[in-house]
Amino acid sequence: MTTESATSATMRTGRVGVLLPIVYDVYFSAILAGVAEAAYERGLQLVLSPTQHEHAREVSGLDRLMRGATDGALIILPEESGAELELALTDGYPLVVIDPRAPLGDRIPAVAAAHEAGAEQAMEHLLALGHRRIAAITGPPGWMATEARLRAYHAALARARIEPEPEWQVASDFELGPGAAAAAAVLDRPEPPTAIFAFNDVIAIGAMHAAIERGMRVPEDLSIVGFDDTTYATVVRPALTTVRQPLGEMGRAGVGHMLRLLEGELVRPLQIELATRLVVRDSTAPPRRPPGAE
Repeated sequence: MTTESATSATMRTGRVGVLLPIVYDVYFSAILAGVAEAAYERGLQLVLSPTQHEHAREVSGLDRLMRGATDGALIILPEESGAELELALTDGYPLVVIDPRAPLGDRIPAVAAAHEAGAEQAMEHLLALGHRRIAAITGPPGWMATEARLRAYHAALARARIEPEPEWQVASDFELGPGAAAAAAVLDRPEPPTAIFAFNDVIAIGAMHAAIERGMRVPEDLSIVGFDDTTYATVVRPALTTVRQPLGEMGRAGVGHMLRLLEGELVRPLQIELATRLVVRDSTAPPRRPPGAE
């Protein structure tokens, strides 16, 4: 039996629900593009349900999808806890989480990026350039992506025998304004960093804005590394050195994971981690030598 015929025999409606915070954001739209392409190739229809980052909307949206409208659901960056999502599995409704916000139970199928490995590449790049005063502008505390990237940041400093400066680690939201404000806080210190590791591209661009407002040049006075490699990374000047998340592939993998569950396959591993890689562009360079240095 072919994959297509097995899928047709197993599925009831040929529709898969997609719960995601917002549609238009470049991050989520990149994941959704991968989902849509994989769904098209397999003759599936998608039922989109934007949640606006609201827990109640996600709960009600998933409840509607489970009432026979769809055969399963993909949930991107869910607001619900692992315990809540496990209730859906208990009811026999298959779901796959893409880009988990918080740690999930072992029973929940998921697709994520290798956050820690990507952050390690970013830090090793800055250290190899000669930077020792490296600030981290993180995402929201407690998020899986934030905590994994932060572990890599501290581990890289420890390997280089650099004592971390608490004032150079600032939490932010994954948005432009908060990123710029966080960068301003570290750049206004008496001894500012020579490099910033921003935990997404939008924060990195906010850091660029803060640096320019202070008469600093990127990368001559300040190196900046982002995370995601969205379209923003190549339209800014200088083009952004950043860690590429395989966003489209995460979406495609989520659909493939869902189909295997619907076909009754024994899926192992349930939780998949896709590789990330550093893309070096123009926003990083060796630090400037202090006056009088040889």
